[in-house]
Amino acid sequence: MNTLGKLFTITSFGESHGPAMGGVIDGVPAGIDIDMEALQRFVNRRRPGQGKTGTTNRDEGDQVEILSGIWQGKTLGTPIGFIVRNSNQRSHDYDHLQQCYRPSHADYTWQAKMGIRDHRGGGRASARTTLSCVVAGGIALQMLQGLGITIEAHIAQVGNAKGDERQMQQVIEQAQQQGDTVGGIIACVIHGMPAGIGEPIYGKLHAQLAAAMMNINAAHGFDYGTGFDLATACGSEVMDKFVKRADGTIGTTTNHSGGIQGGISNGEDITLRVAFKPVPTLMRDTPAISSDGDPVTLHPHGRHDSCVLPRAVPIVEAMAAIVVLDNYLMQQARHLTIVTP
Repeated sequence: MNTLGKLFTITSFGESHGPAMGGVIDGVPAGIDIDMEALQRFVNRRRPGQGKTGTTNRDEGDQVEILSGIWQGKTLGTPIGFIVRNSNQRSHDYDHLQQCYRPSHADYTWQAKMGIRDHRGGGRASARTTLSCVVAGGIALQMLQGLGITIEAHIAQVGNAKGDERQMQQVIEQAQQQGDTVGGIIACVIHGMPAGIGEPIYGKLHAQLAAAMMNINAAHGFDYGTGFDLATACGSEVMDKFVKRADGTIGTTTNHSGGIQGGISNGEDITLRVAFKPVPTLMRDTPAISSDGDPVTLHPHGRHDSCVLPRAVPIVEAMAAIVVLDNYLMQQARHLTIVTP
């Protein structure tokens, strides 16, 4: 599947070492102001160099080129087509991988499914494919801001280091010096979400968020609210009691539910976390097998992240924005007024 969403959709295309990454965004109403400079700034956050160390030195401009759907800064109500050209590939760095399967990569599984694969930079399995969703998410974020909804993500943990930015950076630097990699956790908060958004029974809001997050390369875990810690708590400890606020609205005294109950938003902040595995490409000798099943030793070279987290923050925000806007539009559709003759 290459399409995400139901009403607000993004269909992506492109391989890591092809001419360009790109996509088609559909479901955007006409007349929406789009700040292209703000969109480009958001896309730039996914580029290498978002941390002091630990990210690839592949130097892509990642300039968004709009092909259709936006004119003079406004949406036309038609599909928004865009590309982001690939300009700094070094495909020869991957020549030695054409006939082998790297551990914990998608080489073998992609070959097993398709019968063919582009080994250059991982092809369609590369994390560079997230560019398309970041562009779509950047547009969704601008639309959501007009509705009073904002989305903010940050790195909450790197390896065993939690919260302290300096310690987390030291963990990344140590892994890089050892030719190793490290994973961690990104936390995300969705502010200003109205109550009543979500599509039960099989379209629960947290299930859609989980599916979107788990489609990000290297994502290996998802929870929301108090998450897995609820498994060791008593019900009396984590009950979100309702109260009437001074402004007359309904709220809760705590937010163990993470802003979602019964698969539907309750008006509180939606809080979620995504766990990312360490990048499987190590910058040191690594055991692998050839496509014939014979053992080989890889001597990696090229440009690779030692930690994906610094560049994954805007990807998490983008995926959340796509899901939230899509569900907001679905809720609006539920309340259409149809006048019959």
